[in-house]
Amino acid sequence: MLREAIEIALENNRDIEVTRKTVTIAEFDLQAARGFYQPRLTGQTYYEDSTVPNVSVFTSNEKTIQGTLVGNLAVQGFVPKYGTIFQGSFNNQRLTTNNPISVLSPQLNAGLGFSVTQPLLRGRSFDQPRRTIEIAKRNFELTNTQFRQRSIDVVAGVQRAYWDLTFALRNLQVQRDGVRDAMSQLEHNRRLVREGQLAPIDIVAAETQVANFELAVFEAINLVGQAENALKALMSPNRLDPIWGQALTPVEPVEASVPRTTLSEAIGSAIDNRPELEINRAQKDINAIDQKLFRDQKKPQIDLVASYNSTGIGGDENANFSPNFITPCVADPTSPTCQTRRENLARLTGNPFSGVFSNRYPVFRFGVNINLPLFGDKTAKAQLGRSLVEAERLETQREQIEQGIQVEVRNAMQAVRTAEARLRSSAIARENTALQYQSEQRKLDEGQSDIYKVLERQTALTVARSNELRARTELNKAIADLQRATGTTLSENNVEAKLK
Repeated sequence: MLREAIEIALENNRDIEVTRKTVTIAEFDLQAARGFYQPRLTGQTYYEDSTVPNVSVFTSNEKTIQGTLVGNLAVQGFVPKYGTIFQGSFNNQRLTTNNPISVLSPQLNAGLGFSVTQPLLRGRSFDQPRRTIEIAKRNFELTNTQFRQRSIDVVAGVQRAYWDLTFALRNLQVQRDGVRDAMSQLEHNRRLVREGQLAPIDIVAAETQVANFELAVFEAINLVGQAENALKALMSPNRLDPIWGQALTPVEPVEASVPRTTLSEAIGSAIDNRPELEINRAQKDINAIDQKLFRDQKKPQIDLVASYNSTGIGGDENANFSPNFITPCVADPTSPTCQTRRENLARLTGNPFSGVFSNRYPVFRFGVNINLPLFGDKTAKAQLGRSLVEAERLETQREQIEQGIQVEVRNAMQAVRTAEARLRSSAIARENTALQYQSEQRKLDEGQSDIYKVLERQTALTVARSNELRARTELNKAIADLQRATGTTLSENNVEAKLK
Protein backbone atom coordinates (compact mmCIF):
# COMPACT_ATOMS: atom_id res chain seq x y z
CA MET A 1 0.00 0.00 0.00
CA LEU A 2 2.79 2.43 0.83
CA ARG A 3 4.61 1.74 -2.44
CA GLU A 4 1.34 2.02 -4.34
CA ALA A 5 0.62 5.35 -2.66
CA ILE A 6 4.10 6.60 -3.59
CA GLU A 7 3.71 5.55 -7.23
CA ILE A 8 0.29 7.19 -7.51
CA ALA A 9 1.60 10.38 -5.91
CA LEU A 10 4.58 10.56 -8.27
CA GLU A 11 2.25 10.01 -11.21
CA ASN A 12 -0.42 12.53 -10.21
CA ASN A 13 1.27 15.15 -8.06
CA ARG A 14 0.90 18.56 -9.68
CA ASP A 15 4.30 19.80 -8.51
CA ILE A 16 5.89 16.72 -10.05
CA GLU A 17 4.01 17.36 -13.29
CA VAL A 18 5.17 20.99 -13.33
CA THR A 19 8.76 19.80 -12.84
CA ARG A 20 8.33 17.32 -15.70
CA LYS A 21 7.26 20.18 -17.95
CA THR A 22 10.27 22.20 -16.82
CA VAL A 23 12.58 19.34 -17.82
CA THR A 24 10.91 19.13 -21.24
CA ILE A 25 11.36 22.89 -21.65
CA ALA A 26 15.06 22.47 -20.83
CA GLU A 27 15.32 19.81 -23.56
CA PHE A 28 13.86 22.20 -26.12
CA ASP A 29 16.17 24.98 -24.91
CA LEU A 30 19.15 22.71 -25.58
CA GLN A 31 17.85 21.87 -29.05
CA ALA A 32 17.33 25.57 -29.75
CA ALA A 33 20.88 26.40 -28.63
CA ARG A 34 22.36 23.72 -30.88
CA GLY A 35 20.28 25.05 -33.75
CA PHE A 36 22.66 28.01 -34.07
CA TYR A 37 25.20 25.77 -35.80
CA GLN A 38 22.68 24.20 -38.12
CA PRO A 39 23.68 24.71 -41.78
CA ARG A 40 21.56 27.45 -43.32
CA LEU A 41 20.30 27.93 -46.83
CA THR A 42 19.36 31.49 -47.73
CA GLY A 43 17.96 32.79 -50.95
CA GLN A 44 16.65 35.89 -52.63
CA THR A 45 14.63 36.31 -55.79
CA TYR A 46 12.73 39.30 -57.15
CA TYR A 47 11.87 41.24 -60.28
CA GLU A 48 12.36 45.01 -60.46
CA ASP A 49 11.25 47.38 -63.16
CA SER A 50 12.74 50.89 -62.95
CA THR A 51 12.42 54.06 -65.01
CA VAL A 52 15.01 56.80 -64.41
CA PRO A 53 15.85 60.06 -66.18
CA ASN A 54 18.76 59.98 -68.61
CA VAL A 55 21.78 62.02 -67.42
CA SER A 56 24.34 60.58 -69.84
CA VAL A 57 25.89 62.71 -72.59
CA PHE A 58 26.34 59.62 -74.76
CA THR A 59 22.66 59.07 -75.46
CA SER A 60 19.71 61.18 -76.43
CA ASN A 61 17.10 59.10 -74.57
CA GLU A 62 14.78 61.07 -72.35
CA LYS A 63 14.65 58.21 -69.85
CA THR A 64 16.15 54.81 -69.32
CA ILE A 65 13.95 51.80 -68.62
CA GLN A 66 15.60 48.81 -66.94
CA GLY A 67 14.23 45.43 -65.81
CA THR A 68 16.07 43.30 -63.28
CA LEU A 69 15.41 39.65 -62.38
CA VAL A 70 17.48 38.31 -59.47
CA GLY A 71 17.86 34.77 -58.14
CA ASN A 72 20.52 34.18 -55.46
CA LEU A 73 21.29 31.23 -53.17
CA ALA A 74 23.79 30.92 -50.32
CA VAL A 75 24.74 28.12 -47.90
CA GLN A 76 26.43 28.78 -44.57
CA GLY A 77 28.05 26.14 -42.37
CA PHE A 78 30.06 26.05 -39.17
CA VAL A 79 32.82 24.14 -37.44
CA PRO A 80 31.73 24.77 -33.82
CA LYS A 81 34.93 23.40 -32.27
CA TYR A 82 37.05 26.14 -33.82
CA GLY A 83 34.50 28.87 -34.52
CA THR A 84 35.05 28.51 -38.26
CA ILE A 85 32.43 29.88 -40.66
CA PHE A 86 32.10 28.64 -44.24
CA GLN A 87 29.89 30.19 -46.87
CA GLY A 88 29.12 29.39 -50.48
CA SER A 89 26.96 31.50 -52.76
CA PHE A 90 25.56 31.27 -56.26
CA ASN A 91 24.19 34.54 -57.73
CA ASN A 92 22.24 35.11 -60.91
CA GLN A 93 20.96 38.33 -62.48
CA ARG A 94 19.15 39.15 -65.73
CA LEU A 95 19.12 42.81 -66.90
CA THR A 96 17.14 44.31 -69.76
CA THR A 97 17.49 47.96 -70.79
CA ASN A 98 16.80 50.42 -73.56
CA ASN A 99 20.03 52.28 -72.88
CA PRO A 100 21.91 52.51 -76.22
CA ILE A 101 25.30 52.52 -74.57
CA SER A 102 24.68 49.10 -72.97
CA VAL A 103 26.25 46.45 -75.16
CA LEU A 104 24.04 43.58 -73.93
CA SER A 105 20.31 43.33 -73.38
CA PRO A 106 19.34 41.04 -71.88
CA GLN A 107 22.56 40.87 -69.90
CA LEU A 108 23.06 37.71 -67.83
CA ASN A 109 25.37 37.87 -64.80
CA ALA A 110 26.36 34.81 -62.77
CA GLY A 111 28.75 34.33 -59.92
CA LEU A 112 30.00 31.46 -57.75
CA GLY A 113 31.80 32.28 -54.52
CA PHE A 114 33.28 30.63 -51.44
CA SER A 115 34.57 32.23 -48.26
CA VAL A 116 35.93 31.10 -44.90
CA THR A 117 36.41 33.09 -41.70
CA GLN A 118 38.66 31.64 -39.01
CA PRO A 119 39.05 33.43 -35.65
CA LEU A 120 42.65 33.32 -34.48
CA LEU A 121 42.21 34.56 -30.91
CA ARG A 122 38.79 35.68 -29.67
CA GLY A 123 36.09 33.20 -30.60
CA ARG A 124 38.41 30.39 -31.68
CA SER A 125 38.18 28.15 -28.60
CA PHE A 126 34.93 29.55 -27.17
CA ASP A 127 32.23 32.03 -28.01
CA GLN A 128 28.69 33.05 -27.12
CA PRO A 129 26.85 30.34 -29.12
CA ARG A 130 28.98 27.60 -27.57
CA ARG A 131 28.40 29.14 -24.14
CA THR A 132 24.65 29.02 -24.76
CA ILE A 133 24.84 25.33 -25.67
CA GLU A 134 26.96 24.41 -22.64
CA ILE A 135 24.67 26.33 -20.28
CA ALA A 136 21.63 24.65 -21.85
CA LYS A 137 23.26 21.27 -21.13
CA ARG A 138 23.85 22.21 -17.50
CA ASN A 139 20.32 23.57 -17.18
CA PHE A 140 18.98 20.26 -18.47
CA GLU A 141 21.04 18.40 -15.87
CA LEU A 142 19.89 20.93 -13.29
CA THR A 143 16.22 20.39 -14.03
CA ASN A 144 16.75 16.63 -13.80
CA THR A 145 18.28 17.12 -10.37
CA GLN A 146 15.45 19.43 -9.35
CA PHE A 147 13.00 16.77 -10.54
CA ARG A 148 14.73 14.18 -8.35
CA GLN A 149 14.68 16.60 -5.42
CA ARG A 150 10.97 17.21 -5.83
CA SER A 151 10.39 13.46 -6.12
CA ILE A 152 12.23 12.92 -2.84
CA ASP A 153 10.08 15.56 -1.16
CA VAL A 154 6.89 13.96 -2.48
CA VAL A 155 7.93 10.45 -1.41
CA ALA A 156 8.91 11.68 2.06
CA GLY A 157 5.60 13.53 2.34
CA VAL A 158 3.66 10.42 1.32
CA GLN A 159 5.56 8.35 3.87
CA ARG A 160 4.73 10.74 6.70
CA ALA A 161 1.08 11.04 5.63
CA TYR A 162 0.80 7.25 5.26
CA TRP A 163 2.12 6.61 8.76
CA ASP A 164 -0.11 9.35 10.16
CA LEU A 165 -3.12 7.61 8.61
CA THR A 166 -1.88 4.26 9.95
CA PHE A 167 -1.67 5.72 13.43
CA ALA A 168 -5.07 7.38 13.13
CA LEU A 169 -6.80 4.12 12.14
CA ARG A 170 -5.02 2.03 14.78
CA ASN A 171 -5.65 4.70 17.38
CA LEU A 172 -9.35 4.64 16.43
CA GLN A 173 -9.34 0.91 17.15
CA VAL A 174 -7.64 1.56 20.50
CA GLN A 175 -10.32 4.07 21.43
CA ARG A 176 -13.05 1.63 20.40
CA ASP A 177 -11.37 -1.03 22.50
CA GLY A 178 -11.44 1.48 25.34
CA VAL A 179 -15.19 1.89 24.88
CA ARG A 180 -15.56 -1.87 24.85
CA ASP A 181 -13.56 -2.23 28.07
CA ALA A 182 -15.52 0.62 29.66
CA MET A 183 -18.83 -1.02 28.69
CA SER A 184 -17.60 -4.32 30.09
CA GLN A 185 -16.54 -2.58 33.30
CA LEU A 186 -19.97 -0.90 33.50
CA GLU A 187 -21.75 -4.24 33.27
CA HIS A 188 -19.34 -5.66 35.83
CA ASN A 189 -20.07 -2.77 38.21
CA ARG A 190 -23.79 -3.23 37.81
CA ARG A 191 -23.42 -6.88 38.82
CA LEU A 192 -21.40 -5.85 41.86
CA VAL A 193 -24.07 -3.31 42.77
CA ARG A 194 -26.73 -6.00 42.54
CA GLU A 195 -24.57 -8.18 44.80
CA GLY A 196 -24.18 -5.29 47.23
CA GLN A 197 -20.41 -4.97 46.85
CA LEU A 198 -20.63 -1.47 45.30
CA ALA A 199 -22.81 1.53 45.95
CA PRO A 200 -25.27 2.55 43.20
CA ILE A 201 -23.40 5.84 42.77
CA ASP A 202 -20.44 3.89 41.43
CA ILE A 203 -22.51 3.14 38.35
CA VAL A 204 -22.43 6.86 37.50
CA ALA A 205 -18.61 6.89 37.43
CA ALA A 206 -18.57 3.91 35.06
CA GLU A 207 -21.15 5.52 32.78
CA THR A 208 -19.07 8.72 32.72
CA GLN A 209 -16.07 6.62 31.74
CA VAL A 210 -18.02 5.15 28.80
CA ALA A 211 -19.09 8.63 27.68
CA ASN A 212 -15.51 9.92 27.85
CA PHE A 213 -14.23 7.01 25.76
CA GLU A 214 -17.00 7.52 23.22
CA LEU A 215 -15.93 11.15 22.95
CA ALA A 216 -12.38 9.96 22.32
CA VAL A 217 -13.71 7.71 19.54
CA PHE A 218 -15.33 10.69 17.80
CA GLU A 219 -12.09 12.64 18.06
CA ALA A 220 -10.20 9.65 16.65
CA ILE A 221 -12.65 9.44 13.73
CA ASN A 222 -12.01 13.11 12.99
CA LEU A 223 -8.26 12.47 13.11
CA VAL A 224 -8.69 9.60 10.62
CA GLY A 225 -10.55 11.88 8.23
CA GLN A 226 -7.88 14.56 8.41
CA ALA A 227 -5.05 12.06 7.92
CA GLU A 228 -6.86 10.43 5.02
CA ASN A 229 -7.47 13.78 3.33
CA ALA A 230 -3.81 14.71 3.73
CA LEU A 231 -2.73 11.50 1.99
CA LYS A 232 -5.34 11.86 -0.75
CA ALA A 233 -4.17 15.41 -1.43
CA LEU A 234 -0.72 14.02 -2.24
CA MET A 235 -2.05 11.19 -4.39
CA SER A 236 -4.84 12.85 -6.40
CA PRO A 237 -4.31 15.11 -9.43
CA ASN A 238 -7.40 17.24 -8.77
CA ARG A 239 -10.57 17.52 -6.70
CA LEU A 240 -12.54 15.39 -9.18
CA ASP A 241 -10.34 12.33 -8.85
CA PRO A 242 -12.30 9.17 -7.81
CA ILE A 243 -9.92 8.60 -4.90
CA TRP A 244 -11.76 11.29 -2.93
CA GLY A 245 -14.77 8.97 -2.76
CA GLN A 246 -12.77 5.94 -1.61
CA ALA A 247 -11.56 4.85 1.81
CA LEU A 248 -7.82 4.31 2.21
CA THR A 249 -6.74 1.38 4.34
CA PRO A 250 -3.00 1.04 5.00
CA VAL A 251 -1.82 -2.55 4.94
CA GLU A 252 1.92 -1.97 5.30
CA PRO A 253 3.48 -3.60 8.39
CA VAL A 254 4.16 -0.90 10.96
CA GLU A 255 7.39 -2.52 12.13
CA ALA A 256 9.74 -0.74 9.70
CA SER A 257 13.38 -1.79 9.84
CA VAL A 258 15.63 0.75 11.50
CA PRO A 259 18.75 1.60 9.44
CA ARG A 260 21.95 0.64 11.21
CA THR A 261 24.51 3.20 10.17
CA THR A 262 27.03 5.39 11.85
CA LEU A 263 26.85 9.16 11.88
CA SER A 264 29.90 9.51 9.62
CA GLU A 265 28.44 7.06 7.11
CA ALA A 266 25.11 8.89 7.10
CA ILE A 267 26.79 12.26 6.55
CA GLY A 268 28.94 10.80 3.78
CA SER A 269 25.85 9.38 2.08
CA ALA A 270 24.13 12.77 2.34
CA ILE A 271 27.12 14.58 0.81
CA ASP A 272 27.09 12.12 -2.10
CA ASN A 273 23.34 12.01 -2.70
CA ARG A 274 21.67 15.24 -1.67
CA PRO A 275 20.24 17.07 -4.72
CA GLU A 276 21.02 20.47 -3.18
CA LEU A 277 24.74 19.80 -3.59
CA GLU A 278 24.23 18.57 -7.15
CA ILE A 279 22.36 21.79 -7.91
CA ASN A 280 25.24 23.78 -6.44
CA ARG A 281 27.71 21.82 -8.57
CA ALA A 282 25.67 22.55 -11.69
CA GLN A 283 25.61 26.24 -10.81
CA LYS A 284 29.40 26.19 -10.38
CA ASP A 285 29.74 24.50 -13.77
CA ILE A 286 27.65 27.26 -15.35
CA ASN A 287 29.82 29.85 -13.61
CA ALA A 288 32.95 28.16 -14.98
CA ILE A 289 31.44 28.39 -18.48
CA ASP A 290 30.88 32.12 -17.96
CA GLN A 291 34.46 32.59 -16.83
CA LYS A 292 35.70 30.74 -19.91
CA LEU A 293 33.71 33.01 -22.20
CA PHE A 294 34.70 36.26 -20.50
CA ARG A 295 38.38 35.29 -20.54
CA ASP A 296 38.03 34.63 -24.25
CA GLN A 297 36.27 37.98 -24.74
CA LYS A 298 39.29 39.77 -23.28
CA LYS A 299 41.40 38.58 -26.22
CA PRO A 300 41.78 40.79 -29.30
CA GLN A 301 39.57 39.89 -32.23
CA ILE A 302 41.75 38.87 -35.15
CA ASP A 303 40.05 36.83 -37.88
CA LEU A 304 41.71 35.19 -40.84
CA VAL A 305 39.52 35.57 -43.96
CA ALA A 306 39.82 34.01 -47.38
CA SER A 307 37.47 34.01 -50.33
CA TYR A 308 37.24 33.01 -53.96
CA ASN A 309 34.73 34.23 -56.55
CA SER A 310 34.29 33.31 -60.17
CA THR A 311 31.95 35.37 -62.33
CA GLY A 312 30.51 35.06 -65.79
CA ILE A 313 28.55 37.27 -68.15
CA GLY A 314 26.33 36.45 -71.09
CA GLY A 315 23.24 37.49 -72.98
CA ASP A 316 22.40 38.99 -76.35
CA GLU A 317 23.62 42.09 -78.11
CA ASN A 318 21.48 45.09 -77.30
CA ALA A 319 19.27 45.92 -80.28
CA ASN A 320 19.29 49.56 -79.17
CA PHE A 321 23.09 49.70 -78.97
CA SER A 322 24.47 52.75 -80.79
CA PRO A 323 28.23 52.80 -81.41
CA ASN A 324 28.18 56.34 -82.73
CA PHE A 325 30.60 57.50 -80.10
CA ILE A 326 33.16 54.94 -81.27
CA THR A 327 34.51 57.09 -84.11
CA PRO A 328 37.09 54.66 -85.59
CA CYS A 329 34.48 51.95 -86.04
CA VAL A 330 32.09 54.37 -87.73
CA ALA A 331 34.80 55.37 -90.20
CA ASP A 332 36.17 51.88 -90.83
CA PRO A 333 34.18 48.92 -89.41
CA THR A 334 36.79 46.50 -90.81
CA SER A 335 39.70 47.98 -88.87
CA PRO A 336 41.64 45.70 -86.50
CA THR A 337 40.41 47.72 -83.53
CA CYS A 338 36.78 47.22 -84.46
CA GLN A 339 37.46 43.55 -85.17
CA THR A 340 38.88 43.10 -81.69
CA ARG A 341 35.87 44.82 -80.17
CA ARG A 342 33.53 42.51 -82.05
CA GLU A 343 35.45 39.50 -80.79
CA ASN A 344 35.19 40.80 -77.22
CA LEU A 345 31.47 41.34 -77.70
CA ALA A 346 31.14 37.76 -78.91
CA ARG A 347 32.78 36.55 -75.73
CA LEU A 348 30.28 38.54 -73.67
CA THR A 349 27.21 37.07 -75.33
CA GLY A 350 25.96 33.54 -74.78
CA ASN A 351 25.83 31.43 -71.62
CA PRO A 352 27.21 33.19 -68.48
CA PHE A 353 27.97 29.87 -66.76
CA SER A 354 30.77 29.07 -69.19
CA GLY A 355 32.69 31.99 -67.75
CA VAL A 356 31.92 30.91 -64.18
CA PHE A 357 33.09 27.33 -64.48
CA SER A 358 36.01 28.05 -66.79
CA ASN A 359 37.39 30.43 -64.16
CA ARG A 360 37.53 33.23 -66.72
CA TYR A 361 37.14 36.09 -64.26
CA PRO A 362 38.44 34.88 -60.84
CA VAL A 363 38.81 37.01 -57.72
CA PHE A 364 40.93 35.76 -54.81
CA ARG A 365 41.09 37.47 -51.44
CA PHE A 366 43.18 36.65 -48.41
CA GLY A 367 43.57 38.86 -45.37
CA VAL A 368 42.98 39.61 -41.72
CA ASN A 369 40.16 41.48 -39.97
CA ILE A 370 41.09 43.22 -36.72
CA ASN A 371 38.82 44.66 -34.04
CA LEU A 372 40.71 45.93 -30.99
CA PRO A 373 39.12 48.09 -28.27
CA LEU A 374 41.53 50.77 -27.15
CA PHE A 375 42.78 50.49 -23.56
CA GLY A 376 41.38 46.94 -23.24
CA ASP A 377 37.85 45.54 -23.18
CA LYS A 378 36.43 46.98 -19.96
CA THR A 379 33.12 45.16 -20.38
CA ALA A 380 34.76 41.73 -20.61
CA LYS A 381 37.00 42.55 -17.64
CA ALA A 382 34.02 43.60 -15.53
CA GLN A 383 32.03 40.50 -16.52
CA LEU A 384 34.98 38.26 -15.69
CA GLY A 385 35.40 39.94 -12.33
CA ARG A 386 31.72 39.46 -11.56
CA SER A 387 31.89 35.75 -12.49
CA LEU A 388 34.91 35.26 -10.21
CA VAL A 389 33.03 36.79 -7.29
CA GLU A 390 30.03 34.63 -8.18
CA ALA A 391 32.29 31.56 -7.96
CA GLU A 392 33.34 32.58 -4.46
CA ARG A 393 29.69 33.08 -3.51
CA LEU A 394 28.77 29.62 -4.78
CA GLU A 395 31.64 28.05 -2.86
CA THR A 396 30.51 29.79 0.33
CA GLN A 397 26.97 28.68 -0.39
CA ARG A 398 28.16 25.09 -0.79
CA GLU A 399 29.87 25.19 2.60
CA GLN A 400 26.66 26.54 4.07
CA ILE A 401 24.62 23.77 2.40
CA GLU A 402 27.02 21.08 3.63
CA GLN A 403 26.79 22.38 7.15
CA GLY A 404 23.01 22.51 6.97
CA ILE A 405 22.94 18.94 5.65
CA GLN A 406 25.18 17.82 8.49
CA VAL A 407 22.78 19.36 11.01
CA GLU A 408 19.81 17.68 9.31
CA VAL A 409 21.52 14.28 9.36
CA ARG A 410 22.55 14.66 13.01
CA ASN A 411 19.03 15.67 13.98
CA ALA A 412 17.52 12.82 11.94
CA MET A 413 19.87 10.27 13.50
CA GLN A 414 19.06 11.59 16.95
CA ALA A 415 15.35 11.50 16.17
CA VAL A 416 15.59 7.83 15.15
CA ARG A 417 17.49 6.89 18.31
CA THR A 418 15.06 8.86 20.49
CA ALA A 419 12.06 7.31 18.73
CA GLU A 420 13.51 3.83 19.30
CA ALA A 421 13.96 4.57 22.99
CA ARG A 422 10.47 6.06 23.22
CA LEU A 423 9.00 2.96 21.55
CA ARG A 424 10.76 0.64 24.00
CA SER A 425 9.59 2.72 26.96
CA SER A 426 6.03 2.98 25.68
CA ALA A 427 5.86 -0.79 25.10
CA ILE A 428 7.00 -1.45 28.66
CA ALA A 429 4.57 1.17 29.96
CA ARG A 430 1.70 -0.43 28.04
CA GLU A 431 2.54 -3.91 29.36
CA ASN A 432 2.85 -2.71 32.96
CA THR A 433 -0.29 -0.60 32.73
CA ALA A 434 -2.23 -3.63 31.49
CA LEU A 435 -0.97 -5.65 34.44
CA GLN A 436 -1.90 -2.86 36.86
CA TYR A 437 -5.37 -2.62 35.36
CA GLN A 438 -5.92 -6.36 35.71
CA SER A 439 -4.60 -6.28 39.28
CA GLU A 440 -6.87 -3.38 40.19
CA GLN A 441 -9.87 -5.27 38.78
CA ARG A 442 -9.08 -8.28 40.95
CA LYS A 443 -8.71 -6.03 43.98
CA LEU A 444 -12.09 -4.48 43.24
CA ASP A 445 -13.69 -7.93 43.08
CA GLU A 446 -12.11 -8.76 46.44
CA GLY A 447 -13.19 -5.48 47.97
CA GLN A 448 -9.62 -4.19 48.35
CA SER A 449 -9.98 -1.30 45.87
CA ASP A 450 -12.59 1.13 44.61
CA ILE A 451 -14.10 1.84 41.22
CA TYR A 452 -12.25 5.13 40.78
CA LYS A 453 -8.85 3.43 40.87
CA VAL A 454 -10.07 0.81 38.42
CA LEU A 455 -11.33 3.50 36.01
CA GLU A 456 -8.08 5.41 36.42
CA ARG A 457 -6.10 2.29 35.50
CA GLN A 458 -8.43 1.68 32.56
CA THR A 459 -7.86 5.21 31.25
CA ALA A 460 -4.11 4.83 31.73
CA LEU A 461 -4.14 1.59 29.73
CA THR A 462 -5.91 3.22 26.78
CA VAL A 463 -3.48 6.13 26.87
CA ALA A 464 -0.53 3.73 27.03
CA ARG A 465 -1.79 1.79 24.02
CA SER A 466 -2.21 5.03 22.07
CA ASN A 467 1.24 6.23 23.16
CA GLU A 468 2.82 3.01 21.95
CA LEU A 469 1.16 3.43 18.56
CA ARG A 470 2.28 7.05 18.44
CA ALA A 471 5.84 6.03 19.31
CA ARG A 472 5.84 3.41 16.54
CA THR A 473 4.49 5.96 14.06
CA GLU A 474 7.06 8.57 15.08
CA LEU A 475 9.83 6.01 14.64
CA ASN A 476 8.65 5.21 11.10
CA LYS A 477 8.42 8.91 10.29
CA ALA A 478 11.89 9.47 11.78
CA ILE A 479 13.23 6.72 9.50
CA ALA A 480 11.63 8.47 6.50
CA ASP A 481 13.20 11.76 7.60
CA LEU A 482 16.60 10.09 7.89
CA GLN A 483 16.26 8.69 4.38
CA ARG A 484 15.42 12.16 3.12
CA ALA A 485 18.32 13.73 5.05
CA THR A 486 20.81 11.24 3.55
CA GLY A 487 19.31 11.55 0.05
CA THR A 488 18.46 7.82 -0.13
CA THR A 489 14.66 8.12 -0.13
CA LEU A 490 14.23 6.87 -3.70
CA SER A 491 16.72 4.00 -3.48
CA GLU A 492 15.54 2.83 -0.06
CA ASN A 493 11.96 2.65 -1.32
CA ASN A 494 12.91 1.11 -4.70
CA VAL A 495 11.39 4.08 -6.50
CA GLU A 496 12.48 5.28 -9.92
CA ALA A 497 11.42 8.85 -10.60
CA LYS A 498 10.33 8.88 -14.24
CA LEU A 499 10.24 12.05 -16.29
CA LYS A 500 7.58 10.67 -18.64
